[in-house]
Amino acid sequence: MAWKTLDDMDLTGKRVLVRVDINVPMEDGHVTDTTRIDRIVPTVRDVLAAGGIPILMAHYGRPKGKVVPEMSLSHVVPTLSDILDQPIAFIDGNYGDRIAALQAGDIALLENLRFNPGEEANDAGFAQRLASLGDVYVNDAFSTAHRAHASTEALAKLLPACAGRLMQEELSALEAALGTPERPVVAIVGGAKVSTKLDLLGNLVEKVNHLVIGGGMANTFLAAQGIGVGKSLAEHEMANTARDIIAKAKTTGCEIILPRDIVVAKEFKENAQHQTVAAGACPEDQMILDAGPTTVDYIKGVLKDAKTLIMNGPLGVFELAPFHKATFDVLDEIARQTKAGELVSVAGGGDTVAAVNASGHEGDFTYISTAGGAFLEWMEGKTLPGVAALEG
Repeated sequence: MAWKTLDDMDLTGKRVLVRVDINVPMEDGHVTDTTRIDRIVPTVRDVLAAGGIPILMAHYGRPKGKVVPEMSLSHVVPTLSDILDQPIAFIDGNYGDRIAALQAGDIALLENLRFNPGEEANDAGFAQRLASLGDVYVNDAFSTAHRAHASTEALAKLLPACAGRLMQEELSALEAALGTPERPVVAIVGGAKVSTKLDLLGNLVEKVNHLVIGGGMANTFLAAQGIGVGKSLAEHEMANTARDIIAKAKTTGCEIILPRDIVVAKEFKENAQHQTVAAGACPEDQMILDAGPTTVDYIKGVLKDAKTLIMNGPLGVFELAPFHKATFDVLDEIARQTKAGELVSVAGGGDTVAAVNASGHEGDFTYISTAGGAFLEWMEGKTLPGVAALEG
């Protein structure tokens, strides 16, 4: 990939504009999960070590170009200061004098970029104003790379630009998973609806050797082949699309793996009375809530020969016991092979990260992306404006 990193830049005495994602969950003005802040620390530390002055830029929430006090990044400053172990100079919309006063060793944070309508409009004037504050641009926010905003796209073209450590780590992991992967490659895709992941499935059947489809999506594929799914969540109107994807997979040599056995119940609730039946034997008054053990064993067999795994979505309703079993059993195998050095494993997306965390394997994957929309669009094969701007 033709993008520069911090190692390629001379930062001595430079004001370094660093686009970060610290859009963290908060309650009563306090940060409740510091993960996104924790992940920007290596970049900030390296900028300081290289003699640069980090000026952090970020958004919070969706203020839609207006000043919304409860969405001020000032609320994040105490936690940011604690994690970076030094005071943070918080700078509101009046940038000029405060920026000029920064000294070597200082860290600054600009007010919520989205308070200015020019941010989401990718306005050239706003980008120029931001560019005037610094000498070098660093994008460390892969999670916003699918948005062509002033701080992610226009600004990158106005200053010497590079990827931060988190962005570098993310892009390297994704390149290893789908760009130039070691084969065979297995993709696991789950979720409720085929309709939200059409581009993803269409791209993956051209890129991977085996595509495991789980969750409600699997029900749609089963129904498309004339298999009864009872009261299960399924998009019956997507039957033709599902059949087209199956046909495309045959031409590309990609094996689509659907449930061979299923766990069914009459009620959608924790510990509902359930039974395991063959995939074609779902009672009309019941719903599919998980894949069965035969399916899990088959997936494990495919994984044993795999070199690369990419995961976006669970196999069943993992939030409700015991319908987490298929997802957790497969995660156990992925973790085992990854720790043994046999598998490069990359996971991303909200439900996927939640399932990985719930299974206790958050530290056992090669890489876990918290990027959400950007991760999904990258898997779909789309060009991400924030990444393309760094390559330019």
